[in-house]
Amino acid sequence: MCRNIKTLFNFEPPATEDEIHASALQFVRKLSGFNAPSKANEEAFNRAVAEVSGSARKLLTSLHTHAPARDREVEAEKARERSRARFG
Repeated sequence: MCRNIKTLFNFEPPATEDEIHASALQFVRKLSGFNAPSKANEEAFNRAVAEVSGSARKLLTSLHTHAPARDREVEAEKARERSRARFG
């Protein structure tokens, strides 16, 4: 699991295009093993990021839940607390 990929579903306000793209970029980096691809692989890498972004966007818009939307600040504070408990 990519630790840098954050949950994007069921937040208010909804995930932005930049957040979706960043998640797709992290996913493709993890799969390919490249942080930045060589010129020979750049086109395939960028195409994969665009395709994963599109799929993620479709997924996020098609999901439904009855749970109340989560607040980004509350979730960020919970993550900070978990980090403090884990690392001191």
